[in-house]
Parts: sequence; C-alpha cells; structure tokens
Amino acid sequence: MMKYLQNLGRSLMLPVAVLPAAAILMGIGYWIDPSGWGEENAAAAFLITAGSSIIDNIPILFAVGVALGMAKERDGSAALSGLVAFLVTTTLLDPESVAMLQGVEESAVDPAFENISNAFVGILSGAIAANMYNRFSHVKLPDALAFFSGKRLVPIMSAVSMILTSVVLFFVWPVVYTGLVNFGTAISDLGATGAGLYGFFNRLLIPTGLHHALNSVFWFDVAGINDIGNFWDGNGEKGVTGMYQAGFFPVMMFGLPAAGLAMYHAAKTKKKKQVASLMLAAGFAAFFTGVTEPMEFAFMFVAPALYVVHAALTGISLAIASLFNWTAGFGFSAGFVDFVLSSRLPLANQPFMLIVQGLFFAVIYYVVFRFMIAKFNITTPGREEDDNEAEAVEENPGIGKFEVMASEIYEGLGGKENIATIDNCVTRLRLEVEDMDAVDQEKIKATGVPGINVVGKNSIQVIVGTQVQFVADEMVKIHGGNK
Repeated sequence: MMKYLQNLGRSLMLPVAVLPAAAILMGIGYWIDPSGWGEENAAAAFLITAGSSIIDNIPILFAVGVALGMAKERDGSAALSGLVAFLVTTTLLDPESVAMLQGVEESAVDPAFENISNAFVGILSGAIAANMYNRFSHVKLPDALAFFSGKRLVPIMSAVSMILTSVVLFFVWPVVYTGLVNFGTAISDLGATGAGLYGFFNRLLIPTGLHHALNSVFWFDVAGINDIGNFWDGNGEKGVTGMYQAGFFPVMMFGLPAAGLAMYHAAKTKKKKQVASLMLAAGFAAFFTGVTEPMEFAFMFVAPALYVVHAALTGISLAIASLFNWTAGFGFSAGFVDFVLSSRLPLANQPFMLIVQGLFFAVIYYVVFRFMIAKFNITTPGREEDDNEAEAVEENPGIGKFEVMASEIYEGLGGKENIATIDNCVTRLRLEVEDMDAVDQEKIKATGVPGINVVGKNSIQVIVGTQVQFVADEMVKIHGGNK
C-alpha cells in the first residue's frame, strides 16, 4: 500500500508543478480587484481568469496526471483514458443528470452532487484508467473487433469501469457528504474546540474533496453561521465572527512554507535543486495567495503521516486563534493578500497577533517535519531512491551523448527481443526484461552509469541521474516509439 501511495504521489508531481504559477496569477488579480474579482478591472479579470483556468480544473489535471504516471508505459492513451474516466463520472453525477435519473427538479438534487467534480474523483479516475491501461493495452480482440484492440480498448474499458463506479458513488457520496454536514453542525456549538476540530477535518478531507461539506457549514449559510459572508459584511460579533477563518493564516502563510523548507533541507544533496524549485514555488503560493494544494499534494501521499500531523497542527491553530479571539477573514484564501485586505475590516480583531502565532507555527512545523523525516526515514520529495546514487551525466551535455548512452544501454539489456517495457522515474531507468540472463551488466556499467539494481525476476533499474528522461526518450526511439 505504501508503495502504491508513493507511486501515486510521484504521478501527481506533473500536474502539481503547474499550480503555483496559476495561484499567484489569481492572487495578484484578486489583490487588484478584491471585491469585483475582475468585474471592475480588465487586468485583474485577465489574471484571475488565467489562473482559475488551471486552479478550477485541478481534478482534470489529476485525472490525466495520475493515469499517465501510474500506467506501466507512459503512453498518451493512458492520459486520454484518465480524462474519459473523469468525464464519465462527473457527467453522470452532475446535478442535472442526477435530477433526470431521479425524476425530480434540479433544485431538489442532493447538494453533494454539486461537489462531485473534485480532486478525489480526479485521482480515482486516473488510478482506474491506469489500471485499465495496464490490464488491457496489449489485449487482442477477435478479427471482427480488431480495430478496438490494444490501446484503443483502454478508454472504452475505463468508461465502463467508471460507469460502475458512478453507480456506487450515486448512493455513497450523498450519505458521506450529508454525514459530514451533520457532523459540522454538531461541533459548531463547541467554540474554540469546534473550530479546532473543523480545522483538523478540513485538511484531512482535502484529498477526498469532502472538505467542501464542512466548509458549507462554517463558511456559508447552511447552518446559519456564514462566517465568510458575515465577516466581510460586518454582521456579527467582533472577536467571534471570523473564527473559522483566522487560524488558517498562521498555517498557510508560515507553517506550510516552513514545512517545505524542512523537506528541502532533508532532501538528498543531488536532488536539492529540483526540490528547492518545487518548494519555493509552492511555499510562495501558500504564503502569498493561500493556495496550498501544490505543497500539500507534494507530500500527502508519499508521506501520509506528515499530512496527518499537518491536519492536527491546522486544527490547533484554529483553536488557538479562536480561544484568544484573534480574527481575520478571506474572500479567496488565507494568504498574505487576504490578510492585508481583511485586516482593515470592522470585525478584524488583533489580526497581527496571527502573524506572531504564524512565526511560532513556522518553527513548530519545521522542527516537527525535520524530526519525523529523520526519525522515521520518511520518503518526502527528494528522498526517493538509494543513498548511493550519483550523477552520471554532466549538467548540460549534448544530445549526442544521450544517444550514445541510450544505444549502449539498450544493447546491454539484450535489445528489442529482450526489453519488454521502458520507463523512468526521477533518476532511474525502470525496465522490464524477458530474460535477466540476457542482460550484460558490465556493458551497461561501461557507459558510466553509477549503478544497476536488479529488483525482480524480470525487473531491473539503471541509475542514470537527473537527466534520465533524455536517455529514456532515446531508448524509446530505438525500441520503436513505445515505452
């Protein structure tokens, strides 16, 4: 299971990498026009629309990214299947479709289906599509149906699988969603404790998309709280209204960036540059805009224990802010932009104490993350693979070197007759061969690679370095264009 989650986390890195830039665009646009969200300013509208075109479609990005990353062969048909799987489910369970299936007015459809297009469904769609690719991409149908054989069969089987999955979600999703709404309503009378529990479950449910159920209770008018609306309208009690928003600022502006710094410092030396680029972008997005998905999805699956700790610290942060009646609010998310904008509102109460709290939380996040990573050898970004890996190629070698290396490794593996699949991770070629005895390890080592790992009867890994993708691409060309 842990290996599966780590593979899932690795697959999410491609879509996650694009999110920080989109979040920053939206944050700048919202800062320019905080009330109209672009209605009163063309530049703001342009930036917000550009950023939201990506942020609002995170589930689709995850469906495609997970399908592509978890398929044994990184083939376009796997990515297409992920998209097909997602579209099938979200269309079948769209409120309009559900209303038709139930024979009721759309307004009578369970609110749960308004939130069916979420990260959880995206990840689920991608995982199922990858499984369909791994099972059916090489299936040969009878001659009469030969056109639909192999990779053409994968999107079809993905669609069928998601139809069945949608049937399950049709009955399960409203029950779970309604249960969380009821839970949120029950803890809303618990004061600071309720705020803490809300913060904990809000983060814990992010991967499933069910955090929207709790948000609807506390942020909007489902249970009469309407914390966001009342705070910005000035309707409520100073020091109380905003209690379900304020505690997020110390975490999003300070805690998560500090966690990113801890993961950077814990990364292996040779991988620090690539980890730094991700953590710097994700950390800045969290601080400036309050968009935390780039940071959270970078470690929630590869290091679930750390993510639970993050959820617990978020709950503690909300409880502390509520206990001391420090309040601030957000219209976009709990980042620097909204902190500055909301600090001037009438119901803001000692908002700058949230900065002080945030500095303390930055230290807590950094120390706890560094300790847990080292103590339990947690595989956070940059800590994958073995400690003895070394770079095998220069920083900017010419493409000719990749061609030569790929050709020699390909021959050392036994050529086309012996190589079943070609794949790669961050630093390694991951290969499946028909006969391990046909592999000439000495020939492969002669290319200058740091090492070779035989990990199974038919599985072998060749450690190349961070330029491995270019070697893999050249090998794919030699092999005939398919991994």
